[in-house]
Amino acid sequence: MFVPFQDLPPTARIWIYQANRPLTPAEEAAGQPLLRQFATDWTSHGRALQASAAILYHQFLVIGLDENVADASGCSIDASVRFVHEMEARLGITLLEKSNLAFLLGGQVCQLDRRELRAAVADGRLQPDTPYFDATITTHAELQQRWPAPATATWLKRYFPAPASNGVPEGYNAA
Repeated sequence: MFVPFQDLPPTARIWIYQANRPLTPAEEAAGQPLLRQFATDWTSHGRALQASAAILYHQFLVIGLDENVADASGCSIDASVRFVHEMEARLGITLLEKSNLAFLLGGQVCQLDRRELRAAVADGRLQPDTPYFDATITTHAELQQRWPAPATATWLKRYFPAPASNGVPEGYNAA
C-alpha cells in the first residue's frame, strides 16, 4: 500500500541506494510512476506493505517501510532488490555500487571513491563539518534529522584528527 514518502512515520525502516550520477529531471519524472507502483505492489507473504519510495537530492533512491504495519520478509527484501535492478536498467544508472561516498559540497552532491577518503581529509578537501550522506542510516527519523550530517557525526569521524588540546589536562579545574 503506497504512502507518500513524507507521511512515513519516524520509525519507518529505510534503505538508501546511491546513484553513480545525478538523475535528470526527465529521468526523475520517468521514475516516479515506477516508485509508486513498486510501493503499491510490495508485499510480504501476501500482505500489502505500507511503503513508499522517493528520489532525493536527484541522486538517491530511498525505499521506506512502516514495519509497525507489517515487516519485510526475505522474499520481500529480494523483491525490493529486483526493483532496484530494474531502476538501474531503465534509467541507465548504478545504484548498488558501494565504493563511492557522497558529500554535499557547494550545494552539489559530490562523490568520492572510498579509497580516496584519507587523502581528501589530509589535503583539506573534506572537513569535519562537510555534510555527508550516510547510507547506513535505517530510519525515516534519522533521514529527516541528520541527512546529510557533518562527517564527524557519522562513522567517518575516525578519519579526522581529534580536536587539538589546549594543553590543560582533561578534567582539570583551575578554580
